[in-house]
Amino acid sequence: MISSKKLNKIKNTKNLFFSRKGGVSAGIYKSLNCGIGSRDSKANVLKNLNIVKEKFRSNNLNLVNQIHSNKIITLTKKTKALRLGKADGIFTSLNNNLIGILTADCIPILMSSKCGYYICALHGGWKGLYKNIIKNAVNLFKKNNVNPKDIICGIGPSIGQNSYEVQKKFMMKIIRQNQNYQKLFLFKKDKIFFNLQGYALEKFKEQNIKINQIDLIQKDTYSLTNHFFSYRRSVHKNEYDYGRNISIIVKTESSL
Repeated sequence: MISSKKLNKIKNTKNLFFSRKGGVSAGIYKSLNCGIGSRDSKANVLKNLNIVKEKFRSNNLNLVNQIHSNKIITLTKKTKALRLGKADGIFTSLNNNLIGILTADCIPILMSSKCGYYICALHGGWKGLYKNIIKNAVNLFKKNNVNPKDIICGIGPSIGQNSYEVQKKFMMKIIRQNQNYQKLFLFKKDKIFFNLQGYALEKFKEQNIKINQIDLIQKDTYSLTNHFFSYRRSVHKNEYDYGRNISIIVKTESSL
């Protein structure tokens, strides 16, 4: 487990980026697979999710059915549903409601207002970033009278640039969005590699969120085999499925 040091400074919030360790699943899902959409035993996944909830001493966990979109669900009341609907983010001011994101190379992004009253969790795959999910999240804070300079962000473990080979067609798609994104690509031996975390940082910068407001956890989910699940690594190993890492943020009590 890893936590964001910048988010830890915010009173009345807690956050954790979980590794794949500490759960009950076996085989390719060993051990803390939290992917309720995976082909792992549902009983094992639910046990793993209970392990996660126990870390926060909470029974309320909220996830979404992630679809690589820019949609963010605003959670306004407690619900018994584990998954709130099809989206790639959750925004809330509710107390003691864990909001979480599942990833397996994509970026888990946890956000909070400096006062700790509003929190948000985002699934930052390239498609969601391309569709400006970060802009949508910042707009939700602004809608609730939170200035961008008062937003703190934690960017969790995801695939590193040296592990993320892409095709020229992909590169051109990203660069057409903004010529400044050329710097996100690395060329080695006729291969092209993409900086996904750097892409997220650029998207935050465009929303007037400065680097000193962001905690960047640079751990490569692809290369750290024993620590994180990785979709791309599973594909390269011809595995039939893959586990999912979970990242959580919670507002523990009113911060006003």
